[in-house]
Amino acid sequence: MIKTNLPIILASNSPRRKKLLHQLNLNFSVLNVEIDERVKKNEKPVHLVKRLSLEKLKKAKEKIIEGIIITADTIVVLDGKVINKPVDKEDAKRILKRLSGRRHTVYTGYSIYNSSTNKTITDYEKTFVIFRKLKIKEIEDYILSGSPMDKAGAYGIQDDFGAVFIKKINGCYYNVVGLPLMKLYQTLLGII
Repeated sequence: MIKTNLPIILASNSPRRKKLLHQLNLNFSVLNVEIDERVKKNEKPVHLVKRLSLEKLKKAKEKIIEGIIITADTIVVLDGKVINKPVDKEDAKRILKRLSGRRHTVYTGYSIYNSSTNKTITDYEKTFVIFRKLKIKEIEDYILSGSPMDKAGAYGIQDDFGAVFIKKINGCYYNVVGLPLMKLYQTLLGII
């Protein structure tokens, strides 16, 4: 169990990340931070997720004076290209059709900062995900549920329906949800 007298702040509005931190029995508050998440030219996925988590941390530190701050960013990569959250239903359909029957990679970068030691640890995790071949009707029904609209890659592995798109994963399941729990837990133990 993680014990600290410092407040813990999750600088993310993701309901999935909140739920994952609750699994660690952490008492924490939530701070929403907005940054420009555009990919820089020729930026590698690992560099991107680590950079974005650090930029979120920088924004959070402007508002939080004392505490343990946790930030994260998750991306989906197919054929070397980052697939973001869909901009609309047509984009979600296009994304899911591209992922259908293929393997992609999910990267999550995270940063943890301890104000009492002024120490920051930044790390990442990657997981390979293989989709089964999807029917257009399945894709359309899933989009109608609204679930894919706030997720990188237009799907959630933890969703009731999105979960059945996944044929196989190689790596951390929780990373695909939004936080690599085991790695994050070990990092927290090392920074507190």
